[in-house]
Amino acid sequence: MQTTTYKIRGIDDVISFINSCPGIHGRAGLIWWLALGGLFLDAFSNSALSAGLGPMTRDLHLAAAQVALLTSFASWVAVAFNPIGGWMADRWGRVRPLILAKILAVTGAVLVVFAPSFDMILVGRFFVGAAYGIDFAIAMAVLAEFTPVKLKSRLNTWQGMWYTAVCTNLLLAMLFYSWNVGDSIWRYSVAATAVFGVTILVLQLVFLVESPTWLARKEKLVEAAQAMTRIYGRPFVAAPVEERLPVLNQAKRGLANVLLIFRGVYLPRTILAATVQIGQSVQYFGIGWYLPLISSALFGKDFIYATLGALVFNVCGIFGGFMSPTIGRKLGLRRASAFGFAAVFVMLLILGLFQEQLPLWLAVLVPSLFILFHSGGPGANGKSLSSLSFRSELRAGANGIIGALGSIGAAIGLLVFPLFRQSYGLEKTFLILSVVPLIASIICFTIKWDPTRTTINPDNEADAPQFKGDEPADSAYLNPAMGNSPR
Repeated sequence: MQTTTYKIRGIDDVISFINSCPGIHGRAGLIWWLALGGLFLDAFSNSALSAGLGPMTRDLHLAAAQVALLTSFASWVAVAFNPIGGWMADRWGRVRPLILAKILAVTGAVLVVFAPSFDMILVGRFFVGAAYGIDFAIAMAVLAEFTPVKLKSRLNTWQGMWYTAVCTNLLLAMLFYSWNVGDSIWRYSVAATAVFGVTILVLQLVFLVESPTWLARKEKLVEAAQAMTRIYGRPFVAAPVEERLPVLNQAKRGLANVLLIFRGVYLPRTILAATVQIGQSVQYFGIGWYLPLISSALFGKDFIYATLGALVFNVCGIFGGFMSPTIGRKLGLRRASAFGFAAVFVMLLILGLFQEQLPLWLAVLVPSLFILFHSGGPGANGKSLSSLSFRSELRAGANGIIGALGSIGAAIGLLVFPLFRQSYGLEKTFLILSVVPLIASIICFTIKWDPTRTTINPDNEADAPQFKGDEPADSAYLNPAMGNSPR
């Protein structure tokens, strides 16, 4: 039987073939899950200190201001490295910056494990923040570029991976506690990060392939065809020069490229994605990240009981995170975010007004619902919105800018919780932070753009596209068959 050779004339042919795939299988599926594995490592690195924060505070005799600085420092570093990662990915491709991020993550973990002082821990957290900033901007772009259009809500799967990493950390913390390691337990949690980091680094070095969409957008059709052949196991060739299609809307490099996301049709998309990303970052890192401490306030100071309480809360995050693609497909990413923010606002209001009067079952249920509504709604959607709303050459850069704004939100949340809790108490802290999801919900209900409810493909749209608000999306973009037939 003769094997059909697919001819690549331009980026439309690459996108059309990917969109024609019934799923994400083979090498493409492996790459997809390895990108998610990098996000698992980011979550594991960020939550490694969370489970052992109480013992770490006692071990190093940290004041509230030092706790605030330590927990938020990596996020402040990520503010700078999010756009740097986006710039690297747009200039050099997706693979090399992803590998660099894993090297930085492992370096940071090793420095923290063996740190003799608070200052050295901050140095290690600098590398962790750099890795987090670079990786998230690029990994989400990779997921978007390997996902057929009919499955694009599946990008939200990263949220389930995040909570899986958090729960893994909590389970390991209980294991390390059983070893009677005392207040140095936090070093063991961070050491586990280095082990995961090396594993994912090796797997990505061996199996990652450069994004054909990025290569085609850069008019590197020979390399794009070679990448498609490696990924999909079918023969692809670049079309002769005279048959190649020009890339539309090719943006300039540098700052002018980045500034496009703040102009024209991209502006409301940027506002929506940034709102969701900032809002979910503040509410998660201002509340969710501190669940082990909140759990100890609710259920007592015993490490095992407090950790088990935090584990119960975060298991709801796994459920909500892996349900997020289904919720996004049913409601759309925008409305899922709007309703999720509104529900989180109600939960924080209940905790702020009645936390001391809640019976035990409600003291467990309300924080669990907080995590469930967060992870099933806005938790995943900020990054998914920014990954799906911009064309390939802008995607990583947009993720970098919007991710930097999200990192600012995360840093603020991590910084203010211990300070507010010390100054105002736990209940008033809940009430103050409840303003964030309330405002975010209003903005999400106001802006109508939703990439899962439009027939527009950002990679081949005109400069002034029209979108259809919350009307159901077609099963494919503008011209799904273009370039898909064998030559």
